[in-house]
Amino acid sequence: MSYKFQALALASALVLAGCASAPANPPKHADAAPVATEKAAAPKGPAGDDNLNAVIWSQRAVEHDLIYSEVYRQAQERLLIAKKDSTWDALAKDDRAIHKDLKGLKPAIVLDIDETVLDNSPYQARLIRSGGEFNEADWAAWCKEAVARPLPGAVEFTKFAADHGVAVIYISNRAKDLDQATLANLRSAGFPVSGPDAFLGLGTFVEDCEQVGTEKGCRRQRVASQYRVLMQFGDQIGDFVNVLANNDEGREKSIAPYRAWFGQRWFMLPNPTYGAWEPALFDNDYTAPREDRRQKKIDALRVK
Repeated sequence: MSYKFQALALASALVLAGCASAPANPPKHADAAPVATEKAAAPKGPAGDDNLNAVIWSQRAVEHDLIYSEVYRQAQERLLIAKKDSTWDALAKDDRAIHKDLKGLKPAIVLDIDETVLDNSPYQARLIRSGGEFNEADWAAWCKEAVARPLPGAVEFTKFAADHGVAVIYISNRAKDLDQATLANLRSAGFPVSGPDAFLGLGTFVEDCEQVGTEKGCRRQRVASQYRVLMQFGDQIGDFVNVLANNDEGREKSIAPYRAWFGQRWFMLPNPTYGAWEPALFDNDYTAPREDRRQKKIDALRVK
């Protein structure tokens, strides 16, 4: 996601009440201790940070890097097969609705930027150390540093695609004034950027299409007019399809017709640090006090 959803949530909470599924059941063991039914006493010492394990895992766990490398390697192995199949297309039905004819369209891949090809975990680490939360000013300052590192496998895959005549298109929800810094970061990290049309940021105008919030549907429709999309990559459901209602039911409904596409045409990357899944747990209300939001996430935990 570009730092997309947190930026969207802060703005759209006031407008729309809202650009991983609920936590999975823990493993069951025969010798597992019974679940406590009473509230445990609050531990002494500094409070834990909800994002600490997620960020340190993203930065230090070799498992994190292996997942990214595995996803991009798998995609590379399938890319030329998809290119040869003239009927192969990775755009959802709504995004392909206007431009249905694939004949003569050039092949392309579409990738999100933040936590898909660029690693913004240092920004998250700064928030943890300062005890703060996401805010537009600090996020913009980080983006303008243009020092985010490439995620494992991403540069190699995008270069492979470009070398085989497949257009590489980045769709990001970073603010318009971050376009040049973002392009500079992509280039310095080694990603192929063929020109401004290869980058569709939040301020991209698409004729006869009204963008709602930071939804990417209009920009995907613009890509549909020029390209047959072989694959899409992202760390959020919204990177692949519009989510009409950011709650458990709405999120599940949006991907239900396309579950078989994941690992074939759509490739999801892990992002445990932020995303649309989080505000879905507290009614998309970032205006609520931080502790109230945290309590709703605790209440959403499954203990059996």
